[in-house]
Amino acid sequence: MADNEYTPPKVWKWAQQNGGKFTNINRPVAGATHDAELPIGKHALQLYSMATPNGQKVTIMLEELLERGVTAAEYDAWLIAIGEGPQFSSGFVAINPNSKIPALLDTSTNPPQRVFESGNILLYLAEKYSQLLPKDLNKRTEALNWLFWQMGAAPYLGGGFGHFYAYAPSKMQYPIDRFTMEVKRQLDVLDRHLSAHQFMAGDEYSIADIAIWPWYGALVKNMIYDAAEFLDAGSYTHVQRWAEEIWQRPAVQRGRRVNRVWGDEHEQLAERHSAADFK
Repeated sequence: MADNEYTPPKVWKWAQQNGGKFTNINRPVAGATHDAELPIGKHALQLYSMATPNGQKVTIMLEELLERGVTAAEYDAWLIAIGEGPQFSSGFVAINPNSKIPALLDTSTNPPQRVFESGNILLYLAEKYSQLLPKDLNKRTEALNWLFWQMGAAPYLGGGFGHFYAYAPSKMQYPIDRFTMEVKRQLDVLDRHLSAHQFMAGDEYSIADIAIWPWYGALVKNMIYDAAEFLDAGSYTHVQRWAEEIWQRPAVQRGRRVNRVWGDEHEQLAERHSAADFK
């Protein structure tokens, strides 16, 4: 059955209550809605985030750095419960004018360095600590190929497929079909690549894997959108192999918990200020 016909008006007007599940946080303008300072903890790295796939990228990265003995990567992770709107506070907007999590403040520099956009945070941390990004130019370029692939591809998965399949107020065939087709094409891209490579940049685990796993690894393991069966995720055998191998990493399991306030209680950790918080 075709979706209801819609004729766009000559000039679009914001109907504030038409946002579905995210009505209270979606708006067509930027900037702060209220004054509020962000908390500052004892570590040099201050992370303001939530355990969405984009948020998990950074907490997994930080936990991987700590796993490797990079003690300077100790961090405070503060929960930004995006459904309640703290990302529109003056303090958060000062770190990320785009009002999206995650946002990082590195207080070890003078002046403190703000870092926003999840892919850029991964790159910043990799370069700061000389970890998880190959030194060889060709391998480094391959890792960055896939890092930027993820940044361009994931909106089709999250804001496209995920929204219309899992969150939209009603199921609409055209957008679900359109974005399902694209997500399956992306999974095929990954599956073909991973048929010949252990990790995204070859035989070396890198920020490319850390960026891609919370979206596509979690998708095929049915950790997001409850859509693995719908997408026939089991048919992407090489993605499945890669996703499971990365899931077995202790830093990945820890990082996925940080700033998580839903699901099974043992998977939740609203804030993280030391390794002892996981116990």
